[in-house]
Amino acid sequence: MIDRILVTGGAGFLGSHICERLVEEGHDVICLDNFFTSQKTNVAHLLGRPNFELIRHDITLPIHLEVDKIYNMACPAAPGHYQYNPIKTIKTSVLGSINMLGIAKRCGARILQASTSEVYGDPEEHPQTESYRGNVNPIGIRACYDEGKRVAETLFMDYHRSNNVDTRIVRIFNTYGPRMHPYDGRVVSNFIRQALAGEDISLFGDGTQTRSFCYRDDLVEVIIRMMNQDEFVGPVNIGNPDEFTIRELAEKVIAISGSSSKLTFAPLPADDPTRRRPDISLAKDKLGWEPGIKLDAGLKQTIDWFKTINLDDYRPPTPNYA
Repeated sequence: MIDRILVTGGAGFLGSHICERLVEEGHDVICLDNFFTSQKTNVAHLLGRPNFELIRHDITLPIHLEVDKIYNMACPAAPGHYQYNPIKTIKTSVLGSINMLGIAKRCGARILQASTSEVYGDPEEHPQTESYRGNVNPIGIRACYDEGKRVAETLFMDYHRSNNVDTRIVRIFNTYGPRMHPYDGRVVSNFIRQALAGEDISLFGDGTQTRSFCYRDDLVEVIIRMMNQDEFVGPVNIGNPDEFTIRELAEKVIAISGSSSKLTFAPLPADDPTRRRPDISLAKDKLGWEPGIKLDAGLKQTIDWFKTINLDDYRPPTPNYA
């Protein structure tokens, strides 16, 4: 069946790969993006396809479209980007969700919310299950993203219960891969950029805090699988349960890239989670999914891609507005 599919944030890191996959499957795809942090080059290769359309639009503002499915991927997702304009970030999660849910309600469309492991904050439960309610500082510097995504989940569930909107919620854990913005502030992109330049690699804290890194191909597969099944609403954790310290990640990047970089240490930012690892039992049970790409293999592909790009082509976020 060919669907008319809207992908918000479709020119972003994950959104562009979702657009690409859906176009290849033959669907009519509308990519909606305000280019606050994304790159038009991520989808430039799709512009000549007859089943792909690109619209520059901010989802905090209403838009009238007729679609069958919506992937709501729009929102800066890296600390360096979402803290750049915190008011813009939370507006995207809250007002953007309201506008997209309105389209879904009017059209009878299925809609997926790209939520985040950040809804768990600095977790006191480890690994994190979907039933854990989190430990978020509502007035901290990360709250614009954490609380914005928590409110978006609330909206999705209320539209589902009150208006029978066909919703799906995925909680995305740390993701990496080609088309990451090299200046997004994510630890993987920071380390690779520094290693390839021969600069010292900056670790915050003592490097013992942990993350679980999932390669983008595994994430795209499970997001589309979640959207295409008919029973399970979520939320569901999607990510790689293999847990690494930040220091281990830095050492892997240095080894794989052949860099001479040394490690340096700086104070840990406020509210930075000390441990992060998904329990993906629900994804295995409901979606028949688990990640297949190990960190070393994914890092090699990502580093190889970083070697091909011109860093000068990547601009910082759009100047401050809210």
